[in-house]
Amino acid sequence: MAENISGRDASLRERAARVVPGGMYGHLNAAIFTPAYPQFFVRGEGCRQWDADGREYVDLMCSWGPVILGHRHQAVEAAAAAQRASGDCLNGPGPVMVELAELMVDTIPSADWVMFSKNGTDATTQALMVARAATGRAKVLLAHGAYHGADPWCTPSTAGTTPSERADLVEYPYNDLAGAEAAAASADGDVAAIIVTPFKHDSFEDQEPVDPAFARGLRALADRIGAALVIDDVRAGFRLDLRGSWEPLGVRPDLTAWSKAMANGYAIAAVTGTDALRGPAQTLYSTGSFWFSAVAMAAAKATIETLRDIDGVALMERAGARLREGLAAQAAAHGFAVRQTGPVQIPWLSFEGDATLEKGMFWSGACLEEGVYLHPWHNWFMSAAHTDADIDRALAGTDAAFGRLRAKFGAD
Repeated sequence: MAENISGRDASLRERAARVVPGGMYGHLNAAIFTPAYPQFFVRGEGCRQWDADGREYVDLMCSWGPVILGHRHQAVEAAAAAQRASGDCLNGPGPVMVELAELMVDTIPSADWVMFSKNGTDATTQALMVARAATGRAKVLLAHGAYHGADPWCTPSTAGTTPSERADLVEYPYNDLAGAEAAAASADGDVAAIIVTPFKHDSFEDQEPVDPAFARGLRALADRIGAALVIDDVRAGFRLDLRGSWEPLGVRPDLTAWSKAMANGYAIAAVTGTDALRGPAQTLYSTGSFWFSAVAMAAAKATIETLRDIDGVALMERAGARLREGLAAQAAAHGFAVRQTGPVQIPWLSFEGDATLEKGMFWSGACLEEGVYLHPWHNWFMSAAHTDADIDRALAGTDAAFGRLRAKFGAD
């Protein structure tokens, strides 16, 4: 397996190091993966991506979630191009803003209104602002270790932040209703919101489905203490259910944060909420220079309509199930005990006893060499563009990677 990236990617890294702090930052920094991972990409088509050195990959990360219909989807690109021809960043939003808001309200049962922004962090932050405006309270309950964005309030233990920026957060263990009740009690009547992800998808850990009793219990707890229940559907939204990830459980939130897959790669986010919170929402001053750009809104409208019309969730379920079954058979054949966790549309694979991720890192790097782009410690993403043939191509690469793993470590 190649030890280092070379060619154009290496040159771009050297140039970036001179003009970008560290050359790269955040979760897209390839330097934190194995040395074989490329940093720069030049093209995407369907469920394939090409790096700066021309290598092709079956894309099982979907650009970390935003791409849900496949790169350069015809309907989305046509809608974006048509809007771009008329205008994008204007003195006010285009009519498409109203059309998109109407579509979301019609699609999402818990949505009576929509507010738009650009990133998932915008949406989660805005949702908590609405909850605080509505209740006049300060505290927010959130699950220990949960990721809700990259602003100081939701990014623990990072440079440039202070403990005071997280002073109003009270943690509870995910899927532990008694723990959530205790967290609420400790806040002594000052809870504005309970924020929760649809399932536990913390990095470096096996994913955990929500216990329906826990979901229903959080809804009841929020009602009892007069707090807003906020679902952070930024990562899972539109992949599990177009109506909202907890809609199949019969649990409806007061506020929901959306982004990632909402516009098939175009930058947009949203908060949806109930009529009871409409008044508080309109009191906020929360805005951005590019939040009302029309092109991303046209792309979002086309994305949601296409997902609805082709039953995109079912297509992703099919692809994810085929991948999961294939990986299970391969792991067993090569003598490895693995765990596959999360919904099949948002999967992840880990190795038994691999606390340091040594096997996971080696295997993911081997997959990369075989033309399959996935991740060793973050969940993956399926798209509606993953056909049976694409999954079979990916499985051919993962099978070869299991062979390499056995040659290096031996069977379990």
